Amino acid sequence: QVQLVESGGGLVQAGGSLRLSCVRSGRTFSNYAMGWFRQAPGKEREFVAAIRWSGGSTYYADSVKGRFTISRDIAKNTVYLQMDSLKPEDTAVYYCAANLRTNWRSYYVAGEYDYWGQGTQVTVSS
Repeated sequence: QVQLVESGGGLVQAGGSLRLSCVRSGRTFSNYAMGWFRQAPGKEREFVAAIRWSGGSTYYADSVKGRFTISRDIAKNTVYLQMDSLKPEDTAVYYCAANLRTNWRSYYVAGEYDYWGQGTQVTVSS
């Protein structure tokens, strides 16, 4: 089993920044990716960003390109999401997830992820 624990959410004004963290524990895998998704009230869960653990290739949703940065610390088994220039429409519960597939196209699809964290609330006020 894999456990994912997010932290770092909170309330911030528009234009501000937050950094989310997600610590992975449990089973280890040789090839996998970590992703961030978000879900606002009444909306479907949507892809935000992903990073291939080996090699560090990154993938972003168009809505966050240039504002959000995903990174990982291999020694700490932690993935980060640095969020800058936040907008009220970024308000959502943010989830990290682990994807055991190697096909990069699967990184954009919530249903292709195998493990999920409990989520952390991000609220951006206008």
